[in-house]
Amino acid sequence: MVQDYESDDLLQQYLLFHYGKAKDRMPYGFGPEFGAPFPARVVREFVEAPPHAAAARALDLGCAVGRSSFELARHFGEVVGIDYSAAFIRAAHTMREAGEMRIRVKEEGRRYRDVCVSVHSDILRSRVHFEVGDAMALRDGLSDFDVVLMLNVIDRLHTPLLGLERLAGLVKPGGQLVLSSPYTWMAEFTPVERWLGHETGGGSSFDALQSRLEADFALKRRVDFPMVIREHSRKYQYCVPEVSVWRRR
Repeated sequence: MVQDYESDDLLQQYLLFHYGKAKDRMPYGFGPEFGAPFPARVVREFVEAPPHAAAARALDLGCAVGRSSFELARHFGEVVGIDYSAAFIRAAHTMREAGEMRIRVKEEGRRYRDVCVSVHSDILRSRVHFEVGDAMALRDGLSDFDVVLMLNVIDRLHTPLLGLERLAGLVKPGGQLVLSSPYTWMAEFTPVERWLGHETGGGSSFDALQSRLEADFALKRRVDFPMVIREHSRKYQYCVPEVSVWRRR
């Protein structure tokens, strides 16, 4: 079944995944827990803070409900967060304006409990602008970013190689590109013949990704970086996306 990125259940899952406290995201002592939520950990671990934050710009492509965009705002004077889901962007706008939301955490069946999630008070939320957009058809005027972040989006694009080809036009020379993906290919999102690796004769997704990027970017890091998404109190998705960090030539 294809995930419905406009559904309320998925919206609540992502709000918890992005902003929830550790005890709400993983209450079991024997379960995997990584401290901060995945979007925040990626920014903290892999994004290089610029020397002059006020003049620096960041693009969060596929920002979902916005946690990674707010984390980027710690270091960048302007952050643009774009996602295909209107529901996700509405929630991100609410977090920007109010700084917090009450969400419904699913326990089991139709039983839920309310949880408050919030943006850290030391983040300047006004630095972030959110908008609905398609990574395959971005609006004019998006270019010369110091960093472009693209978390777990590649395997949801209709034509991934075309999406990768367009990244060079977004990152300024010397800028940073941070990608992550679990490479969960699904024909409902991406035709099988366009899955990374398939077009290049059956190699790995990363091999195809590198082949497309290496003319414009130099690979700096490549790391397995796990995450957990809570579905309900007794079901959790454990994923190991691959994070790669690139420098624009």
